[in-house]
Amino acid sequence: MFASDSNCGMIVQIYEVTTGAEARALGAMGVDHIGVLVGDGSFPREQTIEQAREIFAAVRSHSKALLLSLSDDVDLIARITHELRPAILHLGAAPEQLSPAQLRTLKSEFPQISLMRSIPVVDETSIALARSYEGIANWLLLDSYESGDRQVGALGVTHSWELDRRIIGSVRIPVIIAGGLGPENVQDAIRAARPAGVDSKTKTDRDDGTHTKDLEKVSAFVAAARKAKDGVT
Repeated sequence: MFASDSNCGMIVQIYEVTTGAEARALGAMGVDHIGVLVGDGSFPREQTIEQAREIFAAVRSHSKALLLSLSDDVDLIARITHELRPAILHLGAAPEQLSPAQLRTLKSEFPQISLMRSIPVVDETSIALARSYEGIANWLLLDSYESGDRQVGALGVTHSWELDRRIIGSVRIPVIIAGGLGPENVQDAIRAARPAGVDSKTKTDRDDGTHTKDLEKVSAFVAAARKAKDGVT
């Protein structure tokens, strides 16, 4: 079984969108979740509120705008969320920096906005961590993690899809898997983990170091993800 709000069954989520033109192109490809990293400059490549507003304005109605925050400053997160009002607020700070209780505070402040929480896929403790967000998060994103990082993900490397599947089986929250996924391996990941959706950042970037999207790679990723879903029951 797969849980999804996509007309095509498998949610496809793409980061980091940096321009309105990219957002329009991804929407035309059928990308469901279009993600923008927003902040105050504490992390590399963060978009300002003004830049993010322009990008979100270009998101087509059938897609959802995601605001990704890597911050552990709840007041900053709330201010940015209030300004942008995304469909989904994605919180990517490391687990020890942003607790379930803090997410509950954000949920009460923005009841109409879905919350997505990044979960580092490391070992057995990842299962308990994922379950601690039951009744709080609307989505979980399972991602690779390097000990000591302030944020989860953006490493461009895979992790255990078998552990992903165990986490997915242990929660009632829709789960998107991430971590080094691209057109060449997303089908294997879907078949192994059976998620509600898949996420790509690094493997659908251009190879020139600009962190802008390679639209051909994104198109191939979308096609591969949807094909894999059609072939799995």
